[in-house]
Amino acid sequence: MIAGLDVSRETEERLRAFSDLVLKWTTKINLIAKGTQDDIWDRHIIDSAQVWLNAPTGFATWVDIGSGGGFPAIVLATIAKERMPDAQFTLIESDQRKATFLRTAIRELDLNAKVIAKRIEEADAQNADVVSARALASLDLLLGFADRHLREGGVALFQKGKGVNDEIDAAKQNWSFAYELHDSITDAEAKLVAVREIARV
Repeated sequence: MIAGLDVSRETEERLRAFSDLVLKWTTKINLIAKGTQDDIWDRHIIDSAQVWLNAPTGFATWVDIGSGGGFPAIVLATIAKERMPDAQFTLIESDQRKATFLRTAIRELDLNAKVIAKRIEEADAQNADVVSARALASLDLLLGFADRHLREGGVALFQKGKGVNDEIDAAKQNWSFAYELHDSITDAEAKLVAVREIARV
């Protein structure tokens, strides 16, 4: 079991291979914080995998913005390889070195994913079923990115910390949206925000 998901041994092996790859590359580029390297499985792999619990059934396209070290996108694409092999993941990451890492991970894990090495606001609108982000920006900014890349009727899944309610209040100054909050299984103060019906006020 990974984050409450019953995954195959092959999927778990891929996730452990990804964990090893992150640690190897982190010696050259800053993929994860030094203080979390010893706890990468819980702090990053499990934390990312739990997003799948709130993914809509039957999605075809998933866009992850500001993908960085591949959390949650590479983890989710790895789970999808077993559960929804036709689903296409697109990772948007402007840092060229991180984009190179992401392409390496996708190739080595044989994932149905691609990387767009551009700024989020400069990438072509993706019209995705799902947009995700982890530890990237304020909810107000994230809604702007989601408004660009999410299809009508899609859902945005954002992992947020303990200040999430303040971020929601601030975002309401500029946006109209429906949302649900889901508890994190790795951090008692963290939440997953599922956002729909995003529109500028």
